[in-house]
Amino acid sequence: MAEPFHCDFSGRMFLGHLGNQMLNAADFHSTDRGFGMKYLMSIKRSWVLSRLAIEMEEMPSQYERYSIETWVESAMKFFTSRNFCVSDSNGRVYGYGRSIWAMIDTETRQPTDIYAIDNGAIDKWIVADKPCPIEKSSRVKMTENAGFVRCIDINYNDIDINGHVNSVKYIEHVLDLWDIAWYRKHRLKRFEIAYVAETHQGDKMGFYREQTAENEYCVRLVKTEPGEQNAVEVCRCKLVFS
Repeated sequence: MAEPFHCDFSGRMFLGHLGNQMLNAADFHSTDRGFGMKYLMSIKRSWVLSRLAIEMEEMPSQYERYSIETWVESAMKFFTSRNFCVSDSNGRVYGYGRSIWAMIDTETRQPTDIYAIDNGAIDKWIVADKPCPIEKSSRVKMTENAGFVRCIDINYNDIDINGHVNSVKYIEHVLDLWDIAWYRKHRLKRFEIAYVAETHQGDKMGFYREQTAENEYCVRLVKTEPGEQNAVEVCRCKLVFS
């Protein structure tokens, strides 16, 4: 159910909360099939989100009940693609999501072979013929004209079980680049994010924004580690409003 405290001023669910629920659905789905986070962490492995695209025609309203369906579309040695469908209690579709995941070694932080888990059992759960009618994530292209917007400190509430900034926290921080007055006149239709590097507590994160088309913006996030001067890109986003 879309609880009121998970909804914004308009009474619609925050995109960040919906993103968290999508990731929860992914974990429940993978856990039931033997490759969930709890098991992986026992063998020093973990799933890390690489790309996420969410495209919504409408967001659930407060107190509405909704469902999230998820399925694995494909898998390769180091990456797997997982899709989502969000619908109401009558089956009416609110929107869809597409995601790419990597499996990493939690000690080396490097990608590791997905097919080494249970002799490649993930192949049994691939549903290649189920449609997901939104476009795949694109390569977010930005120029040097992107303007600096703000810098924030990374703190305790940003960090997840993997010890780095939670995937959805990036989304929430990016959406805060626009104020409520903007959201009173614009609806976020599509959000894409591509993760490049990890960010940790104590880092500073800078945001650069560029308008790339009518109602379309791209955002680049960079981090500066304590004691360092050089900024490192950590992710890029594309937002489409209507």
